[in-house]
Amino acid sequence: MKIATQNQAFFPQNILEKFRYIKAMGFDGFEIDGKLLVDNLKAVKSAIVETGLPVTTACGGYDGWIGDFIEERRLNGLKQIASILEALAEVGGKGIVVPAAWGMFTFRLPPMTSPRSLEGDRKAVSDSLRYLDGVAARTGTTVFLEPLNRYQDHMINTLADARRYIVEGDLQHVKIIGDFYHMNIEEDDISAAFHDNRDLLGHVHIADNHRYQPGSGAIDFKKHFDQLRADGYDGYVVYECRIRAEDPAAAYQQSLNFLRQC
Repeated sequence: MKIATQNQAFFPQNILEKFRYIKAMGFDGFEIDGKLLVDNLKAVKSAIVETGLPVTTACGGYDGWIGDFIEERRLNGLKQIASILEALAEVGGKGIVVPAAWGMFTFRLPPMTSPRSLEGDRKAVSDSLRYLDGVAARTGTTVFLEPLNRYQDHMINTLADARRYIVEGDLQHVKIIGDFYHMNIEEDDISAAFHDNRDLLGHVHIADNHRYQPGSGAIDFKKHFDQLRADGYDGYVVYECRIRAEDPAAAYQQSLNFLRQC
């Protein structure tokens, strides 16, 4: 299994040193913040050449969700995501991870009444994905549509929800990303959800059931990794987690060592 990581607070701030550190820990790639990539494209290119550590994907680094309630923010976000996809194409990155929104609204907390209809939600997200599908086609990249749990987003919560957008929109450059943490909350069976959507699964995020480092909680990573292997998944699995430990660097290394045995 190819394992990559997002940034962590204990990583070096200097870009080259950051890449060296990630590679020395034993990771196979780096999922970079989109703004960090765009603002430091030359330095990132140099770091990739010197270390041989690839930028796998981008996550975050833009303002405005693809399903934003505020149209100006949605359009601004799309423009920034397009710039990130263009930068990813220059460094050989696969694509960008995008949810419909994060922290914008949930039916699980007051006021429990959305300011926009479900039809409006669907139109906003569909329009955004059609636009980004075109950008991805032009840049040779992929948009990875991420379902979030019900407490963080009200629009796309399961892999099946994401699949519906892709299939109904006939999107050719949009794939599903499965996140172990969100799936642990929303899916009846993580492995079954991976299997049922194996044809559209393009990317995976990992964290344990409580959002901390894999191996520190209750998720059976070996079981679900075995399912991914059985289904022929050949993409990256990327750490997106917090760390609960007195020594975060040591705990992170221990977690990676644990996953290498799964």
